[in-house]
Amino acid sequence: MSHQAETEASAPAPEPTIITVGEGTGNGGQELGYDVIIGNGLLSRLPSLVGPLAERVLVIHPRALRATGDVVREDLEKAGYQALVAEIPDAEEGKHIQVAAFCWQVLGQNDFTRSDAIVAVGGGAVTDAAGFVAATWLRGIRVVHMPTTLLGMVDAAVGGKTGINTSEGKNLVGSFHQPAGVLADLDTLLTLPRNELVAGLAEVVKCGFIADERILEIIEASPEQAQNPHSWQVRELIERAIAVKARVVGEDMLESGVRESLNYGHTLGHAIELAERYQWRHGAAISVGMIFAAELSRSLGRLDDATADRHHSVLNLLGLPTTYRDDRWSQLLEGIRRDKKNRGDQLRFVLLGGQGQPSTVEIPDASILFATYQEIAKPETGTMLSL
Repeated sequence: MSHQAETEASAPAPEPTIITVGEGTGNGGQELGYDVIIGNGLLSRLPSLVGPLAERVLVIHPRALRATGDVVREDLEKAGYQALVAEIPDAEEGKHIQVAAFCWQVLGQNDFTRSDAIVAVGGGAVTDAAGFVAATWLRGIRVVHMPTTLLGMVDAAVGGKTGINTSEGKNLVGSFHQPAGVLADLDTLLTLPRNELVAGLAEVVKCGFIADERILEIIEASPEQAQNPHSWQVRELIERAIAVKARVVGEDMLESGVRESLNYGHTLGHAIELAERYQWRHGAAISVGMIFAAELSRSLGRLDDATADRHHSVLNLLGLPTTYRDDRWSQLLEGIRRDKKNRGDQLRFVLLGGQGQPSTVEIPDASILFATYQEIAKPETGTMLSL
């Protein structure tokens, strides 16, 4: 080990960063604000987020994180809670009504009350599913998110959107349910497969285009370090992306207005995920979706060439896909028509009017979408990230 490496290894970890999402109280008097804590070695902070009123805590985690789930359960037991574990399928396979029903059964058989809590340990899919279970059990109990992927940290764990999938589409069933807090422990990224980390960066790039240009500059200056979980760049990218989401969510908790901007790239992205039966990583699909949204913005005369082209260059620097197969348009259009942003038969997309200028736009004719799709359609597509 070099002297520099020894110095870096022995250097104390920086203090956690705390970003507050929302503030004030809701109609029922409940606190709306909560903290997202970003740093290293954060497990000791979990009991303070679970709170003193809970007696029972259900730790929901995927099969792949069985060992981590057991560590969390043991830590909660040491803190005096009756802690149980519910193991669910990995990734999108865990976001089914049957999985939610299994978790409800565990809660019921163990007499969970409104003062008890759920802890979600895993990626974005686990956060969505566990959050939905918490939102629906007794019409809402406390939930703490412990995201273990970059995607979970910057997207699913922040904002209180929960959901499960149906055969008709992604996240069509869900609820808004704000967590009691989020622990984004950067140590979990050290063992994350590189493809998983890079796919999560798509949501970070999204935040760069809709709000914080500094995110794009960091990636452009050092794309290799932007993919290195040991680097300061990754921590800053995560903090900046969470800050963007926290600011937007704080203004629009229930996605009735400005919060739709966080769906940039998601309309086509979700349609791709559905067409691929969720075998594509979410971030890979959103990457293609952002390219489509940028080209649609350009074709409608809303976006300048430089910003549209920057989408291609930034995503290519990270090795994220920017094209999709040319024989799937009818399937994709069917998915687009089921998007949550639509109103009646009116198709709506989040588009850019320039760097950091998102808005939701009604598309008068689906033929415009088809013409734009020809800009990104290729006979063959797919990378390691998408499979």
